[in-house]
Amino acid sequence: MASDFEYFNPGTLDEALNLLSRYGKESKVLAGGQSLLLLMRRKLVAPQYLIDIKGISSLDYIKVNESGDLSIGALTPHRSVELSRKIQQKFSILSEMEQDLAAVENRNWGSIGGNLCHADPAGDPSPVLVALNARLKIASVRGERNVEVEYFARDRFKVDLAHDEILTEIQVPCPALRTGSRYRKFSRMEGGFAIASVAMSITLNAESDICDDVRIVLGAVSVSSRRAREAEKVLIGKEITDELLSEAGDIASEEVDPIDDMRASAAYRRELIRVLVRRVGKEALLRAGNDSWKGISFKDTGRAALLGRR
Repeated sequence: MASDFEYFNPGTLDEALNLLSRYGKESKVLAGGQSLLLLMRRKLVAPQYLIDIKGISSLDYIKVNESGDLSIGALTPHRSVELSRKIQQKFSILSEMEQDLAAVENRNWGSIGGNLCHADPAGDPSPVLVALNARLKIASVRGERNVEVEYFARDRFKVDLAHDEILTEIQVPCPALRTGSRYRKFSRMEGGFAIASVAMSITLNAESDICDDVRIVLGAVSVSSRRAREAEKVLIGKEITDELLSEAGDIASEEVDPIDDMRASAAYRRELIRVLVRRVGKEALLRAGNDSWKGISFKDTGRAALLGRR
């Protein structure tokens, strides 16, 4: 059983921020509870005050402005992100990622902001949002600040949030023309925790197939999502070929220091990264408008197919 605590159910963001300002380190924010309540039952955390923000409707929204930039309220359920037409039109990688995130019951209740704040290394939203160059809006009674998703997770289950702060919004810039993005994870079962994952965003030149920009993000292999910057350098400024993608995969697998745990060995994760970078890169290129990669099936996600075809 969890330790005794005092429960608050604020109806507005201001109320929640004032409570956090008052109770600080002795409090925890509840945004659904699918992760926090398990930790409390195991007595891994024991807050004196529990501030339940699930009912703050002002933090549940999906908006696209005139410039095409996307804003998602931190309490927006995963299922809403998955089914949103606005997201499917220009940010389909987000919708696709959600389709393989846990079970539909979890997606109906859990929020995308809560997932980011939990900072599980095997989480799905983080690598995708890093690939999309997303930023986070964070609020407290002292004001607001922004942080890139890339730097939000500091360690396993630790994020860049002070005790009196709440994540309020996820901001995703409109992708440039000829940008393609794709995410794949390798897990033991559908909707399961990732053993390794790769998200990629590739932007091609407006007049050629030269790569102007690329972001390669590795998930579930370190204490947090991280970019494979050396692998990115192999592709930028060049017309990407199968050989270049293979080289990028090799480099990405070596520049990461994979975790070694009950789910998989470090060596196994290195091999998964090597294969995933090449496959995800091909699919991102096709979406960016490089017709030479036609014929790729996005549904070819079988385990044997993933490891048997490089």
